[in-house]
Amino acid sequence: MRSVFALALLLPSVLALIPQVVRINEPSIPIHFAVKFNATGSANIVEADRARARLFAKKTLEKATIFTGSVFDKDTTIGVPVTDSAVSYIASVGVGNPPTQYNLIVDTGSSNTWVGASQAYNPTSTSSKTSDSVQVSYGSGSFSGDEFTDQVTLASGLVIKSQSIGVATTNTGFNGVDGILGIGPAGLTVGTLSPGSSTSIPTVTDSLFSQGSISSNLLGISFEPTTSAPKVNGQITFGGTDSNKFTGDITFVPITSTPPASNFWGLDQSIKYGNTSILPTTAGILDTGTTLVLIATDAFLLYKQQTGATPDSTTGLLTVSESQFSKLESLFFNVGGTTFELTANAQVWPRALNDLIGGTPGSIYLIVADLGNNSGEGLDFINGQSFLERFYSVYDTDNKQVGLATTPFTTASTN
Repeated sequence: MRSVFALALLLPSVLALIPQVVRINEPSIPIHFAVKFNATGSANIVEADRARARLFAKKTLEKATIFTGSVFDKDTTIGVPVTDSAVSYIASVGVGNPPTQYNLIVDTGSSNTWVGASQAYNPTSTSSKTSDSVQVSYGSGSFSGDEFTDQVTLASGLVIKSQSIGVATTNTGFNGVDGILGIGPAGLTVGTLSPGSSTSIPTVTDSLFSQGSISSNLLGISFEPTTSAPKVNGQITFGGTDSNKFTGDITFVPITSTPPASNFWGLDQSIKYGNTSILPTTAGILDTGTTLVLIATDAFLLYKQQTGATPDSTTGLLTVSESQFSKLESLFFNVGGTTFELTANAQVWPRALNDLIGGTPGSIYLIVADLGNNSGEGLDFINGQSFLERFYSVYDTDNKQVGLATTPFTTASTN
């Protein structure tokens, strides 16, 4: 019987053009995760996020690609930096039989699952080395090694047989973690194997579905804003959604047709600051591996002007005074005709965590930052962790769509 499973996180038929608004009620099994605050990583999270965005665009410019649901027409490696964020969401994943537990970064912006960055890979009777090597480049790091197939355990009853994994022989930029659990579109893996460069590697979600463990090839992600650790602050549900984690209905929209956003979990949206339009409808992505909300330079300059914020040279973020914060208006993201409000409080970096980004205690830093290119480039925004902590998100491979819904924490005043 196919089921729906959920992973709890510890901080850290193509649709018509009309968006689908639905509520899905299915059971889930919670699995606990751990949070990692990267105190030894890059203090300037803007530069780390922007490096990630540059690589998203750069690899697509090298060879144009279109997401088809399972593969990309490409022969170059697509890599994304996921390790220099101030906060990473970590899953404890078992590999082998008996399983060895590895702490893996949960990432919707990449699709290779690999281990061995810190803790060495421990082969067991279920381990089998293939003839391929594997390599993924990242904006602030990389890994290379060998491809294995092995048993992967996400939870009791959520076990994948013969899952392709990378086993790192060399890596840079992954201090304190063991690798990545890649849950982006499978097409992102094309070009990461050698000599099998044209091969698409099934993601863990693909494998769970094909092996009959889950009822649908989709996953739902719930995060919650937090100001301390450890704290259970989220959940991943494989095969369905958990209606306890969101309010109202889920608005589904097709994956955008605009590259390079179309290669990822991309969507079309517009953004207003109060009543002022700062970004007309354009393409961008949802990405758990990006910490901030990045918007195109022209939109960012309008946001900066409207808020009166000034750049902080230490953190790279915009900062506002208490007086300016009291007047800060909401950002309104229009997705498929539904408006999602990012409140003034949600636009602020958690003040209790200012030290993690090299900030001054009590100062107010904004989580909206410059993407580094003007709009019209095909990837004009990235709704990262700071956005996803306020909204439930759904990633549906079979129907080539993404979904968003409000949560009990959408209007929380925790920051």
